[in-house]
Amino acid sequence: MLTIHPAQAGHRSAQVALELFDRDTGQVLPIHAHRGRAHVPGTPGHRYAVRLRNSSAERVLVVLSVDGVNAVTGEDAAPGQSGYVLEPGQSADINGWRKSLSDVAQFVFTDLHDSYAARTGRPANVGVVGIAVFREKQRPASPPLASAPLQERSKSSAEASELRDEAQGASRALGTGHGQREWAPTRHTAFERASRRPAQVTELHYDSRERLIAAGIIPTPQPIASVPRAFPGGFVPDPR
Repeated sequence: MLTIHPAQAGHRSAQVALELFDRDTGQVLPIHAHRGRAHVPGTPGHRYAVRLRNSSAERVLVVLSVDGVNAVTGEDAAPGQSGYVLEPGQSADINGWRKSLSDVAQFVFTDLHDSYAARTGRPANVGVVGIAVFREKQRPASPPLASAPLQERSKSSAEASELRDEAQGASRALGTGHGQREWAPTRHTAFERASRRPAQVTELHYDSRERLIAAGIIPTPQPIASVPRAFPGGFVPDPR
């Protein structure tokens, strides 16, 4: 399992909050509820982070799935796999696909056919980010055992591919691309699950704003009606 730094204080709760953060605009993407699902609008070409917040008073393991792919191991995602360990009250932004203990390949909104999942032959679950949260098994207090730091690096998958920066057509579904690599250090840590079943499973579905509007998930913006005014002029214009 991997641990994340640094930790930040949070309020006491039993759940991990899941958000998508647009790194190019600096804004958390708004969540729109529709028929029992949560949807967020993404912008093609923008980098994003998966923002996690452990508001419980205990360590938890978060297995992160992006487009049906484990964001740490690259396997078809399943709850029993490796993930990130969050300390009590810790918040963390996961910026990309884990490439090693020192870097990630950025998460970038892109066309479905350019997504990492599609390019590795797994397009069926593109368009959803999910987490499976596990509580830690509690043990009687005992003196800590020293252990040597793990120096193994995770296996690299394909090298980062260039992604188009221009906005894509509204008719194309969004996926998550394998963007440029960036520094994102982590380390291995021990974690024993309290149960084989996750304590929480949360999903966020994403697509372009235009497609979410077309699907009726985001309300269609209403045009502002023109109101007649008695004195419509402003200041004196220049002569022609």
